[in-house]
Amino acid sequence: MKKTIWGRVYFGLVLLIIYLPIFYLIYFSFSSGSSMDHFRHFTWEHYQTLFADKRLLAILLETIMLALLSSLAATVLGTFGAIAIQRSKEAYRKILLSFNNILIVSPDVIIGASFLILFTALGFSLGFASVLLSHIAFSVPIVVLMVLPKLKEMDNSLIDAARDLGANNYQVFSQVLLPALTPGILSGFFMALTYSLDDFAVTFFVTGNGFTTLSVEIYSRARQGIDLEVNALSTIIFFFVLLLVGVYYFLTKRQGKKANRLGGLLR
Repeated sequence: MKKTIWGRVYFGLVLLIIYLPIFYLIYFSFSSGSSMDHFRHFTWEHYQTLFADKRLLAILLETIMLALLSSLAATVLGTFGAIAIQRSKEAYRKILLSFNNILIVSPDVIIGASFLILFTALGFSLGFASVLLSHIAFSVPIVVLMVLPKLKEMDNSLIDAARDLGANNYQVFSQVLLPALTPGILSGFFMALTYSLDDFAVTFFVTGNGFTTLSVEIYSRARQGIDLEVNALSTIIFFFVLLLVGVYYFLTKRQGKKANRLGGLLR
């Protein structure tokens, strides 16, 4: 009983440490002052300034578009990559997993510098395309790690049963394999989306003069002093991420029920 209570207290302290700076930032987004020294009075001024800042809104939309495209591409590549790794021989599987984990454990600065050297050597102009390719590259290993556990948990007899019932390869993939892997695929997609939205180090190396992302823009503005317009933007992004988490929870729960129902029918 005491261990349970202390565990909850510890968990509460961890959440407090993590979320207190976020709520502090949100709190001052409604302050009429120009800094976070002290709260003056409630206002929507910084949100009005934010929605009037066309440049920042354009950067936000470009960042969201970049994150969606890179996470979609990484999800497709990572899913098929995980299937290929799972079906390979044990010795090759370990080697492939080791190569897959290199981009995860390597420092972002090293990865960003490597991409910069590669694009420069190939004569590839830096901009939206270079950032997109870089984000896809470091997101694929994340998706692989999210999908692989679902592949290992999957009962292969489901596939055999589907084939015995006359299903072709496409039907096996779309009606048996894909529903079973959907929770892992969704986890990989949302993880890739999150990594792409908040990535700074890699993006900083591969952005050109004509394109920038939200993280790089906020860094540039923060060097000139904290602007509470950034607080307002961060508040909107925070609640947007909470919405994504809610959607992810709903979809994974729904897909989990479908997979269990399909497994029961095939058995």
